Amino acid sequence: MHTTMLIEVFSFVAIVAWAMTGALAAGRRSMDWVGVFILAAVTALGGGTMRDVFLDHYPLYWVERPWLLGLTTAAALAAIAFARFIHRLKNTFILLDAVGLVVVTIVGCDVARQLGHPMAIAVLAGMITGCAGGVVRDILCNQIPLLFSSELYASVSIVTGILYVGGLELGFDAGVMAIAAAAAGLALRLLAVRFSWGMPRFVYTKDWV
Repeated sequence: MHTTMLIEVFSFVAIVAWAMTGALAAGRRSMDWVGVFILAAVTALGGGTMRDVFLDHYPLYWVERPWLLGLTTAAALAAIAFARFIHRLKNTFILLDAVGLVVVTIVGCDVARQLGHPMAIAVLAGMITGCAGGVVRDILCNQIPLLFSSELYASVSIVTGILYVGGLELGFDAGVMAIAAAAAGLALRLLAVRFSWGMPRFVYTKDWV
């Protein structure tokens, strides 16, 4: 299978997985079905939406592909139907989330590069694509976003983007760099989960007065 097609397939898998995590987060907050569907869509499509808005890239990718809304709705319904069994698939969701993170990071980098933006903006666009949907989900659920915790998540996306875009800047084949960057990012994310690797925390407890 061609690398571009493989990345697209994995990005759709990521959308389904993220939509289900959004739906489950809504369920933990006892939201109604409208809330479930909205949170599923925001989690799955929010990162790409924010990327397109920041880069002035229109139409938004889910407006151009409206069937993605149907995909997130179907994923949310599946989460509702199988919620009592999904906890048994925790490791599967961790893997799918990790795959989705690195794959959509590469997709976001490509969008920025196609618009002629420099490396730094491309890497940032990749990170936004991979992480922003989860940030919005957590904010709507009134909890500190995973992105702002010490867990290696956004940093994995940044490393993936730097490897991918940096390789392209050096003249390496896009397909080879996509596979190499995705593999490195995936390994880093899974190792971080396995061994609880994280970024240093800033803890300040003194009162101003």
